[in-house]
Amino acid sequence: MNDPIPNEFRRPAPTLKDAVEPIAAGSNPHDMTDEHDIGDALTFLADSGEPVSIYPSSATNVVMARIKSVDPENPYFVVELNEGEFLPPGDAVFVAWMRSSKIQFKLSSDTWSTLPEQPTMLPLEFPLKCNVLNRRASTRLETPLGVYYMASFVMNGKPYELQLYDFSAGGVGMRAAPRDAVGLHVGKKLQRVRLELGPDSVMIADLEVRLSRTFRSFLLGEQVQIGCQFINLSPMMEEELKRLLDKLNSNKYR
Repeated sequence: MNDPIPNEFRRPAPTLKDAVEPIAAGSNPHDMTDEHDIGDALTFLADSGEPVSIYPSSATNVVMARIKSVDPENPYFVVELNEGEFLPPGDAVFVAWMRSSKIQFKLSSDTWSTLPEQPTMLPLEFPLKCNVLNRRASTRLETPLGVYYMASFVMNGKPYELQLYDFSAGGVGMRAAPRDAVGLHVGKKLQRVRLELGPDSVMIADLEVRLSRTFRSFLLGEQVQIGCQFINLSPMMEEELKRLLDKLNSNKYR
């Protein structure tokens, strides 16, 4: 395994108060199966230090942990168990909060071998699939893999063009390299943003930046995540946005 990305945001070990319940039966999570998306999600959990709750199938207790590091080139990561914790052989379900979504995946091992002389460090291979359940007020649609939808606008005479990665009736999420996101601070209002919301679907809207966060992408390296809220939407524009989202949602399940 290559040198992993170090976790720069170490916090006290998570306690049972930090435990996250598994996704409830009857919920409607979506599947994340792309290796790069899974790598990005695990890297976010490592960088943020979010608690990870592990539920072994052969036990009734929850094992608390964090993701220590993610290999930047290969599909491997290291989980740091709380001191004195261990995983019994068999299946285990891993659950954590990732921004506004709950992420869950299952791994299995007959041994759960730890790193030499590091009994709390568990090297693991990426899961083949993660379940992701959103908890947003508005249903979020992710842009299709391999398709690049863009947000374009001019601010202080400078043109910007950022990739859209999700959108909802409440706003949009964008990402870019740090050099392409200069000036996009929380509270900044963006006027007449051209949003590409699918083939032949373009919308012009005003946005307000509500989140700006630097993170490390498994595939792209350092990136900035920009979360924006729609502002000044007229009733006609709200109807148009709803129509576009309904269209994209129906196409998603074809």
